[in-house]
Parts: sequence; structure tokens; C-alpha cells
Amino acid sequence: MLQGTGSDVGKSLLVAGLCRLFADRGLRVRPFKPQNMSNNAAVASIPGTGLFGEIGRAQWLQALACRVAPTVDMNPVLLKPQSETGSQIVLSGKVAGAAKGREYQALKARFLDTVLQSFERLSAGADLVIVEGAGSPAEINLRRNDIANMGFATAASVPVVLVGDIDRGGVIASLVGTHAILDAPDRAMIKGFLINRFRGDVSLFDDGIEAIRHHTGWPSLGVVPYLAAASRLPAEDSVALERPFAANATAAKLKVAVPVIGRIANFDDLDPLKAEPDVAVSFIRPGERLPQDAELLVLPGSKSTIGDLAVLRANGWDHDISAHVARGGHVVGLCGGYQMLGRVVRDPEGLEGEEREAQGLCLLDVETVMRPEKTVRPSSARTPDGLPLEGYEIHLGKTVGPDCARPVAILDGEPDGATSPDGRVCGTYLHGLFGADGFRRKFLERYGITSGETGYGQSVEEALDAIAAQLEEVVDVEMLLKIARRR
Repeated sequence: MLQGTGSDVGKSLLVAGLCRLFADRGLRVRPFKPQNMSNNAAVASIPGTGLFGEIGRAQWLQALACRVAPTVDMNPVLLKPQSETGSQIVLSGKVAGAAKGREYQALKARFLDTVLQSFERLSAGADLVIVEGAGSPAEINLRRNDIANMGFATAASVPVVLVGDIDRGGVIASLVGTHAILDAPDRAMIKGFLINRFRGDVSLFDDGIEAIRHHTGWPSLGVVPYLAAASRLPAEDSVALERPFAANATAAKLKVAVPVIGRIANFDDLDPLKAEPDVAVSFIRPGERLPQDAELLVLPGSKSTIGDLAVLRANGWDHDISAHVARGGHVVGLCGGYQMLGRVVRDPEGLEGEEREAQGLCLLDVETVMRPEKTVRPSSARTPDGLPLEGYEIHLGKTVGPDCARPVAILDGEPDGATSPDGRVCGTYLHGLFGADGFRRKFLERYGITSGETGYGQSVEEALDAIAAQLEEVVDVEMLLKIARRR
């Protein structure tokens, strides 16, 4: 199990890289994260049912690294934030209710059996399971009833490697401090440490490694450099949005602006566009205006459509979007963003929050009503003119109206989405729209851009291979295998 000295120390990426590394060695590898908190969700099968549920996108990527299909057992507890204090609880792939933070702390002990059962099923078909922790075991105020870090590790008897991020500074204190603050049984679970995101001459940190060994007694399993190939992989969570502006914004032929709404979801839908050298995708933070030189605005998915419509208006983005359209700009809405583009969004049962109705942006002649039945499925799709699409749906609600006569996609034989009469505004429930290479190439042609030769999926695979190769060079892989004893 890889645990971290804090959030965003690179655990998800390291697990993905190690999954590919050991899969390349011929092992049956599986990823596992007992509890994840993210609105970036993926579709995964529910074993033995023929049905589908939700897991974190990071575990979907890790399954891809293992070259296996994802299942809900890889992430049995997923928390999807709906407000500043509360989250929807997805248990074994299905919505199991909602709770505020304090309520969840009391609830989560009930989920340990579910977590352990998922782990056992996953382990039964694997030579090696690589587990990812959440947050940090140093958060000892959350240790009681913990299922994400040491609570799981001790219950399942899984050895731990602690990851520290040197790029953010204070890595020696973070590792030594974690050792000092853990109680003896939890401390005994840690069998070594990894330093992540090192830049420069690694020999300059030899004394740092020795200091950590001296104060903790833990062996070093390696120093991992900053992995440049990681930029070609989907980001796990909204921490990535804290670095919003595109580096190639000045030279790009197409500037794309994405407002960072409060409950933004599945923003990795934009990654295939970000990977295009002639496209600059900028995430616009609250308090900033949507740039007037952007030719395309994308409204991303949302975990709370009505709540995020209020966020759009509070930031004046509704006026920016209207002005953008008046100037001749284009708008694409994805899932919740599609719902926002219509005349009205109704939530009569309060499925996503307390507000029951909100006026939309009125850029599409459609309206949405939220329904209790949640659509969660992979989708075999095509454009109306026959281009293949591959993606998935995760959404509440049904959207209808005159503009649906001009669909964006045909999903499993049924029309989906809507387009304005002038063709400049459109929306769809299909996640992964821009990941389809043929569609993306045709879409970009209207902006005078020729898409790169390498397909997006191939680029992700090559990035995983590159990361695995680097880890093979800098990590004590044989020691990791010794640590990963059969239970």
C-alpha cells in the first residue's frame, strides 16, 4: 500500500506506473483504493451482475495500466462532494445516500466490511494488488474508524510504503513527523519510504536520505524524479486546477476557456484537447473573467447543476458567455454543462441540493428535469454523420426540447444532445467526446487546426510505458516485491 505524507504527493501516478511495471513483468496486477473523494468518476463493471457503477477516474487509469477492465471492487467507497460540507456516498458503485463531514465520520466504520470484501475478491484473481491511500495517515484526528489509510492497512494486514513529495518542500520533516505522530502499531506497518518529484542531481539529497533513515529506521526504496510523461495522463482531482493557465496560450491557434464551477466533475474530458499542440486550454478560476480572445468555451460536468448555475452567475460568467456567443464564439456543454445551456433545470426531489429549480443560460431550447434513476454506463456511440465515438454516461436527469432535433451523438441507437440552429452552441451527455480521434480532428478543422498523428489513447499508453520504464530505473523493485508478501 502506498500512503502519502499529504494529499497530491503523487500516489495515484506512482500506483499507475507500478501497475504497468509489474504487468509488463507478467504479473496479474490490480489497483485498489478503499476510499476516494473525487467528482472525477469513471464507469466500471459490477462483477457478476452485468451492470455498471462508478469508481474514481484514478482507479480507471490504474486498471488501464494493468491492462484489465475496471470493476467497482477497485474503489468500493467513492465520495462525490455536492457542497462545502457534504458528499454523495457511492458504495460498491451505487449511490448509497449523502452525508455531511461529521456524519460521514460516524458512518464510515460501517463500510469497512464492504471495503475488505472488495479487497478479498480483487486479491483472489491477482498476483499483486497495489493499494493507494487517501490523504495522509498523519491525520490522526481521523484515525478512529479509518478505512482509507492505516485503518485499512491494519485490518487487511497490508504493508505500507510512505511517499513524500520533495517538490513542495519539507519532505524530511513530513516523513519524520509522520513517524513521530503515529502510534506504534501503525508505525510498524510502514516498511520503507519513497521520495517523489525530485528535480536535479539526486546525489545532493544523499544526506537527506540518511537523515530520514536515522530518525525513522525505514529504508529508502528510491528517489523518483519529476515524471514529465505525467502531463499526458488524466489528472486525478481538482488539485490540478490550481495550475490553470495553458503554457502555450500565446502561440496557440485555438484558445479554449473552461470556467471552474464549484462542483466541477470529469474535467479530464478536456485532456485530449490539452494534448493538441495548437490548442491552449485555460481553466478560469472564480473571480476571473472569461477571456474575450477565447474562440471556444466549454462548460464542464457538474455534481450540482443548479448550484453551479448560481456559481456562474455570482462570477458574472453568464454575461461573459452571452457576450462570447454574441461575438460569434462557440460553446460546448458536457453533461451538467449541457444542462446549464438550456432554458431551465428542475430538481423536484432535491436530488442534488436544496434548490428545486433554476433558470438556465437559455442558449439551447431545451429543459432538464432531474430524476432519481441515475444513468451509469459505457456508451457505444457515433456522430449523426457516422464518425465513431467512445465514451460513457454518468448523470441524473433527462433533457428534452426542440434543439434535441439536432443531436450531437447517437448513443446506443438513441439521439443524444442538442445543437442551436446556427450550430455554434451544443451539448451532450457523452463523456469522452474529444477522446475520439476522428471526431476531434474534424472538430478542430473548423479552427484551421490539423490534429497530431498520435491518437489520444495511444499517447496515454505511451506515457504509462515511459513512467514504468523510469520507475524501473530508480525504485528498488525487488525490495518492493519482498515487502508485498502474500497474506
